[in-house]
Amino acid sequence: MDRAVAQTPDYPALIDDSRTWSYRQLADAVESTASALQSLGVRPGDRMMLISENCTEMACLMLAASRLDAWVIVANPRLSPRELDQIRDHSGTRRMFFTTKVSAEAAAHAARLDATVKDVGPLAGIGMTALNEATEPEPVHADSTRQVAVLIYTSGTTGTPKGVMLTHGNLLFSAKGTALLRNMTSKDKVYVVLPMTHIVGVSLIVMTLLTGATARLVSKYDPAAFARHIAEEGITTVNGVPATYQRLLEYKQVAGLSKLDRGSLRLIAVAGAPLDLDLKTRVEAELGIPLLNAYGITETSPGISGVRLESPRTDQSVGAVMPGVESRIVGRDGKIITDGSVGELHVRGRNVMLGYYRAPDLTAKAIDADGWFLTGDLARLEGGALFIVGRSKEMIIRSGFNVYPAEVEAVLNSHDAVVQSAVVGRPVDGNEEVVAFVQLLNSSKVTPSELMAYVSPQLTSYKRPSQIIVLEALPATSTGKILKHKLAESIRNT
Repeated sequence: MDRAVAQTPDYPALIDDSRTWSYRQLADAVESTASALQSLGVRPGDRMMLISENCTEMACLMLAASRLDAWVIVANPRLSPRELDQIRDHSGTRRMFFTTKVSAEAAAHAARLDATVKDVGPLAGIGMTALNEATEPEPVHADSTRQVAVLIYTSGTTGTPKGVMLTHGNLLFSAKGTALLRNMTSKDKVYVVLPMTHIVGVSLIVMTLLTGATARLVSKYDPAAFARHIAEEGITTVNGVPATYQRLLEYKQVAGLSKLDRGSLRLIAVAGAPLDLDLKTRVEAELGIPLLNAYGITETSPGISGVRLESPRTDQSVGAVMPGVESRIVGRDGKIITDGSVGELHVRGRNVMLGYYRAPDLTAKAIDADGWFLTGDLARLEGGALFIVGRSKEMIIRSGFNVYPAEVEAVLNSHDAVVQSAVVGRPVDGNEEVVAFVQLLNSSKVTPSELMAYVSPQLTSYKRPSQIIVLEALPATSTGKILKHKLAESIRNT
């Protein structure tokens, strides 16, 4: 952010519900916070855990830790005590910090762990645990681009947390590439509603400060507030997951609005989960601009591909692979696929993580000797455009036929009463059957049998669900990604 501090010091850098910081004010806050962290025993190479919702305090603490060459572990306050403690213990955290004034959940965790609440530099109401005297700092790289900036714990499909080590070089490469693809300038105002405890939220902050733009930080998603902010605050860019836009359209319907006010919005993007074509079409009709699909993974910082602003698409493609990133599609036999067939996507480039913390065996399984990261996602290439078919571990093999959950979900999601769906496999007598979970609109009275009658004519026999289960809400991460392993576990013995 140093260039913006020098060139446009009075331009707004960060805005949340409680304050606006110019670039000069942010720089001053970061420096004094870094000094305070140093006095609190945070050393270069230490792991420092930050439990917070999106806010200026969180961004300042992250940047201050970066000044000290400390590693920031960003953790969502909505995690359970067990999950937070697991991350703390595995990482050897030096201190845990909580933004108690911003998040009631963070305050509750702070109280549980007997954290002291005090000011940290200019930041008020920060909870902190006692210093972990036993932990040792990691070595600091002479090459600052190789120094770990953030450590993000992700459970993936297994439910076992893995600490993803992302360097300053990883984050800057991905953020700069995304900013270029989106034609970002200092005049942009980016709506940061995806959690900064997730790689996309972290990347959005880096991208915004790198371009001298303004980040509007939102601690918790509320569709009514989202609609108001777009209409009134000059927001130009929004990044969301499909549920972000789904809930916005639901709000419009419930509120009885004839049309949403687009304000200054010029770009809307979506990632993090399969994009249903029906939802894409409805969002584009409502806001009058293309919904740009993108694809990334925590381990790749996150950018892998995205639909270009100047080349919108009408299908479910996640666009072309980003410049500087290599990709290949590999079949089950280990051979590279060139005919457009489905295989596992591998990527290589400066976006690929350093590895999993304290897990060299897992790192070796994920990144091969030539530097290729094995995404675990099934994909195909068509005319230079990438299509994600599903997770290789989620693919259902029914009577010898491959069933990709995303295809069945797309049909279910096209029903007017379905908010979202998730399809998993259930082992049965040496075979697998298809089980679908759906979340309906609150007012809907549609039955599973009616949904079955709706999807059956649209799917070949082996793709049809054996059972459709209606839930009030599907289990999901803070970014809206459905936790399919939990759904699969719930039916394993039924």
